This record gives sequence, C-alpha cells and structure tokens, in this order.
Amino acid sequence: MADVHVALAAETLFNVGPLPITNSILTTWIVTAVLIGFAYFATKKVSLVPNTIQNLAEIMVDTFNDLVSTIAGDKTKVFLPIVASFFFFILFGNYLGLLPGIGSIGFFEYHNGKEVFVPFLRSINSDLNTTVALALVSLFATHYLAIKYLGVSGYLGKFFALNPIFLFVGLLEIIGEATKILSLSFRLFGNIFAGEVLLTTATTNLFAYVVPIPFYFLEILVGFVQALIFAMLTLVFMVILTQKSEH
Repeated sequence: MADVHVALAAETLFNVGPLPITNSILTTWIVTAVLIGFAYFATKKVSLVPNTIQNLAEIMVDTFNDLVSTIAGDKTKVFLPIVASFFFFILFGNYLGLLPGIGSIGFFEYHNGKEVFVPFLRSINSDLNTTVALALVSLFATHYLAIKYLGVSGYLGKFFALNPIFLFVGLLEIIGEATKILSLSFRLFGNIFAGEVLLTTATTNLFAYVVPIPFYFLEILVGFVQALIFAMLTLVFMVILTQKSEH
C-alpha cells in the first residue's frame, strides 16, 4: 500500500554533482522565472498609456509603495525594492503551491521498505530551508542598511557601550537579532506546511472534491497574510535598526 503524506523535509528528485535538487528547489526556480518574466514584459515597452501587464505592475508597485511609505518615510525608495521582493516572491510561492498538480503529481519510490509518494513540485515555503534562507537574507539586508545609514561606529553603538547597563541591553539586542531568524522562518514555514498537510488530508477522503474547497479559500487568505507579515516585519526591523541610537 503506497504511503501518501507530506514529508517534513523536501524530497530529492536528482543530483547535480554533489548538489541534491529537491522538489521545493524546482518550484523555486519556476517562481523565480515567472516573476522575472513578469517584470521583463511589464517594463519592456513602458508607455504613457499602459497595456494590461504594465497597468497591473503599476497598481502592484503603487499600492505597496503607499504602504511602505507610511512606515519608512524618506527611506521608502531604498526599502521598497527589498520588501516588495519578499512579499511577491513569498505570495506567488504560496499561491503556486495551491494549484492542482503541485504536490499531487509525482512518482513512488521505496524508503525503508515502504512505498512512498514523491511529488515533482512542492510549495516552496513548506520547506524549512527556503524560509530560513529568506530570514537570513532579510537579516543581512537589514544590518547592511544599518551600516549604510549609521556608519560602522553608529552601527556598533547600537549594541556596545561603556555604560554597563547599555552594554547589557546591547547584548540582549544581539540575541534578539539572532532570534529574528527563528521567528521569521518558523512562522512562515509552520503556517504553510500546516496548510499543505491539511489539504492533503482533506483530499484523501470520500468527499475529496467537496471537503477541501473551504480550506482552499482559507489557504488563499493565509498565503497572503503570511507574505504580508514577513514583508512588514522585515520593513519594521529595517526602520528600527537604521534609526540613530539615543540612550
């Protein structure tokens, strides 16, 4: 009897030398290619009377620009490309994972004497490696911008001081910066993985064409909210860390 379930770790499809290519990596390449293609065609022939794809891109950018500007202020032009990239990458990755065939088309192979199903494609954010990578990029970008705006001395001054009390608070801040990786990655991973398990469970009963429908609508909402939370938290972290420290 084949064991159909959602594995916690992404399954390896093939290897390129020593590098394993998993189904979540394959999906990541598709998401990246689609977003790059959309950006290319939206800006290929920019005109005062925009076509459909340019008009859609302008609406997306303008809406997100208004949202970011309320928090970032005069730093919006610098923060917007980073935050928007996180949002649209995560959002499209979440929604792509809901399409028919994602997670349901694949092959069977044997693991420990049991036949298990391995999908060709898997939702990118149901792989903890992806969400940790996104969190690391978010953290590195935040600290890079902090050094850019504050300088090295101003940046170090946020964490180190001669005053013992401020030094202790600074050390707590360093620990807090490290925990942001766990916070960002596990929140996104947990919500998307749980949704994938829920949908897989709902589609394996006798009412597989009826039961999952409300859950799909729920996952559409969850996918949007989680993308927005990740992007907005990254934005808030950037704004806070690029502000001058005043003890």
